[in-house]
Amino acid sequence: MPPAHAGKFTCMSNDPGTSAAPSPKSRIHGCLLAGALGDSLGYAIEFDSIAAIRSRFGVDGLRDFAALDGGTHFSDDTQMTLYTADGLVEALEWANSGVGADANACVWLAYLRWLDTQGVSAPEHAPRPQPRWIDRQPVLRHRRAPGNACLSGLATGEMGTVYRPVNPDSKGCGTVMRSAPFGLIPHIPADSVYKLSADAASLTHGHPSARQSAGVFSLLIHWLVQGQGLLDAAEAAAAHVRSDPDAAPELSERLSAALRLAGGGANSLLSPEELVRELGEGWVAEEALAVGLYAVLATAAGGTREPQPPMKHFKEAIALAINHSGDSDSTGSIAGNILGAYYGEECLPSDWLEALEAPEVIRGVADQLVSVTTA
Repeated sequence: MPPAHAGKFTCMSNDPGTSAAPSPKSRIHGCLLAGALGDSLGYAIEFDSIAAIRSRFGVDGLRDFAALDGGTHFSDDTQMTLYTADGLVEALEWANSGVGADANACVWLAYLRWLDTQGVSAPEHAPRPQPRWIDRQPVLRHRRAPGNACLSGLATGEMGTVYRPVNPDSKGCGTVMRSAPFGLIPHIPADSVYKLSADAASLTHGHPSARQSAGVFSLLIHWLVQGQGLLDAAEAAAAHVRSDPDAAPELSERLSAALRLAGGGANSLLSPEELVRELGEGWVAEEALAVGLYAVLATAAGGTREPQPPMKHFKEAIALAINHSGDSDSTGSIAGNILGAYYGEECLPSDWLEALEAPEVIRGVADQLVSVTTA
């Protein structure tokens, strides 16, 4: 379990004496919706330099959906997150009916169904998954800059594993940005959360950092859902990496840097240039995780070191996570997933939800996950 902390970042613990903890339903809906919001805002500037972002939106960058006159869409990050959730739902449906199912196989079949939505056919020797509700949603059939490793790994038709990797050298962030749902499943131990997530990452990416970053991100979500504070969960995630003799050194370095740099709080936020220099652009797994986590931790307290109201914290964290030269949708999605799991739906701005593409589809998947985990 994550260690207890006192003093530093005291605003980041769930205090049952001050407010009721979010319900499991609220955390599941909050995590998926908040991730989609961060993804959507970041997707509008994903391939832009910080200079281009400032030229378009002003010195503070993109901070609100109102600045996007033409609207925006969520990206492959949200698509794959929803398909991860759907694969887990199918595995849990089998389990709840008394039939054992391989969770990773169910997730792989879900990803093969996602691959079909992207106009890519799996080879003849690959299994042909049975269609499910999610596959009938037109919004999920758009191609939104999917990651090359996700496409190529699935297009082999082979079920990648740690011991038989596909894309063995790839450590793109496509593993992390889709892995929050593993942390939303209650009543399973942390080690199982990590293994489920890392095994699913191996379906498309073979590099240790890609697998481990996904597993650690899912652990972070798991600990938040279990009621831990933001800093407690973040430090436990970093400690988990440090304790693993096989951990990718770059993952430990990035997580440690994110925690160290966040210690200054909102009074000393990194500039977009400093963020990229210290933590990276987010195109690879450990960088995306570090940027999203830093954005959440650094904005948790206001100038007086008092806790931010949830919606204000959410907006400021997303703005920090996306306004940089790099993979803005993935870093925004990760920051959103973290805060949605922590606060539940309380952090979601109503005007942002009104601007979100197809919220009914996201809620539909969330409801299915709720139904198989909270009965």
